Amino acid sequence: MRTLIVLTGSLAALLGGAATSAQTTWFEEPQAPGRWTGPGGDEPERIETFSADEPVVGTYLFYWYDEYSGAHLTYGDGGDACTTHPPSWWDYSFKSTRWWLEQLQDITAAGIDFAAPVYWGYPGDYDGWSFAGLPHLVRACDYLQRLGRRYPKIALFYDTSTLQHNAPGRHIDLSTPDGKAWFYCSIRDFFSLIPARHRAAIAGRPIVLLYSPHFAARQDPALFPYVRERFRADFGVDPYIIKQTSWQGEADNTCDWGGALGLRLAGCAALGPGYDHTAVRGRQPLIVPREGGEFYRRSWERLLAMSRERRPWLVMVETWNEFHEGTDVAESREYGRRYIDLTREYADRFRTGERMQPSGPFAQARAVEADLGAERADAGVRIVASGDGAFIRTERAGRACVESTPTEHGGRYLYFDLDPSFAFEIDPQPMRITVEYLDAGCDALQLEYDSLDPGGSVREGAFKAGGRVEIARSGRWLSAHFEIDDARFADRANGADFRLAVLGQGELALAAIRVEKLAAD
Repeated sequence: MRTLIVLTGSLAALLGGAATSAQTTWFEEPQAPGRWTGPGGDEPERIETFSADEPVVGTYLFYWYDEYSGAHLTYGDGGDACTTHPPSWWDYSFKSTRWWLEQLQDITAAGIDFAAPVYWGYPGDYDGWSFAGLPHLVRACDYLQRLGRRYPKIALFYDTSTLQHNAPGRHIDLSTPDGKAWFYCSIRDFFSLIPARHRAAIAGRPIVLLYSPHFAARQDPALFPYVRERFRADFGVDPYIIKQTSWQGEADNTCDWGGALGLRLAGCAALGPGYDHTAVRGRQPLIVPREGGEFYRRSWERLLAMSRERRPWLVMVETWNEFHEGTDVAESREYGRRYIDLTREYADRFRTGERMQPSGPFAQARAVEADLGAERADAGVRIVASGDGAFIRTERAGRACVESTPTEHGGRYLYFDLDPSFAFEIDPQPMRITVEYLDAGCDALQLEYDSLDPGGSVREGAFKAGGRVEIARSGRWLSAHFEIDDARFADRANGADFRLAVLGQGELALAAIRVEKLAAD
């Protein structure tokens, strides 16, 4: 449900002057490029807002395309820069109010509540597409509002790539006064161009989604309190900050990028139709097939299989129209309006609170197991490679097996993923995990699993310890059993459901694994 909040000019008097930033050394704050700071002057601003915890769907809107200059459409040599394409490039431009109007109407048709333009602006550089496109967006919103038509509200997706890649060539250090001011002014500048009546807000607080912190030279947990203080002074409200989980400091919510590769669950859910960046030069190939829409359906249905109590109330569709990486759900030459229709179907089901029953080959199974020496895709449990989870297939002590290998990340793990039809975001259920391991090599192995216990480990229990086995170095194949009763198994363990930590010197060899559901006491 959306409600209306009315801000009047009298609020500005209550707030007093803008917060004063700490002394800076190189960054001189420019004046905001837009006029919509403050609570609206003498005229009231009617803010249509979402209530906290109601089902809401958003999407990331890329607006860097320009048919007239070829920006983000072709390379300098004329090569195609996009893997997927809109039905026509005619007037496909951030400079076109008509284009913005078409996008807003289609986003509404897809059942999406708000759009987050992907913003690359930074303070003082007010000539680029990030600024030039927003007045046309506002005109399109104004037009739909005058007609009394529903349209998506506007949030900010702050693409923090600019913390490292910007015209001045500065690598922004967020632990310094200058860095904090630069970061805040980037947010301020965007909202100064978007009137309050068009902003997407949670309980009256404008939504700010943050991309990765890794482009910053350094982080500082004090950044977010600083941003809130400055934003409150300039706009009369706190922002609703949604961070990627790797940001330091307290935010209002979390959302992990990567939903186009498969459902991601943090405080918000992220999902998308697949991924294919074939057209992007200089990258290693990565394709997650769309499977005619089935991949997208599975992600939505996994989300809808969750209990309403644990299901995230905010879903980000990744993405509306990122044609370079082929993650678009907008109308396209390749897929027509199929993904608009699919998004509408599942967004409506999400809003009604429907809970779907698990379906698939292991929905009725009491146990799944895999012979790790024989690679099979249909075993119900599989070993998966991860950044700190590398392995080889080999033979040890007369058995085919997998064995951990060192990685550049320091830690060594073997990661396992369960078929979602067997277990995904499960209700409390006693489980037993059995592994056949070679009693040789490392010093010990430890189970770490995605749990329901938010205090069980970092990332709200995604790596809770579930037992440890010491290696006696007998050189024999042995079995170890781990019994747990609070598994969540929502793919939060770096995209897997659980992992075995390899402790001490040497490697860990496994020949088989079994996961079974036990009867409750």
